[in-house]
Amino acid sequence: MNYEQARFNMIEQQIRPWDVLDQDVLKLLEVVKREDFVPTALRDIAFTDVELPLSGAAIPNKSQHMMFPRVEARILQALAPKKNENVLEIGTGSGYMAALLAYNAHHVTTVEFDANLAQTAQQTLRANGVTNVEVVNADGAQGWSAAAPYDVICISGALAELPQAFQNQLKVGGRLAAFVGGSPVMEAVLITRVSETEFRRENLFETQVTYLVAPQPSSFKF
Repeated sequence: MNYEQARFNMIEQQIRPWDVLDQDVLKLLEVVKREDFVPTALRDIAFTDVELPLSGAAIPNKSQHMMFPRVEARILQALAPKKNENVLEIGTGSGYMAALLAYNAHHVTTVEFDANLAQTAQQTLRANGVTNVEVVNADGAQGWSAAAPYDVICISGALAELPQAFQNQLKVGGRLAAFVGGSPVMEAVLITRVSETEFRRENLFETQVTYLVAPQPSSFKF
């Protein structure tokens, strides 16, 4: 398997056609090795245009997946984390999105409800030299106030509705990306905190991604 050729094909055939033209983002997709974050049995299809299932989850009957590569790239481009910024991610999964965010951020706190996935992600991040990410095994259904406020919040999974708590944990000028709505059509949204009381919402694109796993059925759909 020629991973570099597969990576090149992913960027040129999936990512660019989806309006991801930021050179920093495209370069980052070359640097952070996606194949290192997928289950070993799926390494040869790490760059395909699908949501890859994550093995080893501790919670039975709750299927979790890595997002489509093109979706990850569009969200990364929209959030544009900077070297002096602190990031919150909800839904660590494999740790790949946390690694992408961490490359251009000061620090990333990523919260994963599934203990096995959290442990595996932590090990994978360390093995890949990502030292500015803290993996927290906890319920992130209302964000993670312990390190708030954040410059960037990335919710790596779908929500039926977006709790106000997430927006409250943003700094003024901060950005939040989320997937909101019901299957089969969800909206990827970017929310910017303009002031202490005002938020600006931009609809980025329609998509369908796997719902987050969390114990609050009122906030999450399984």
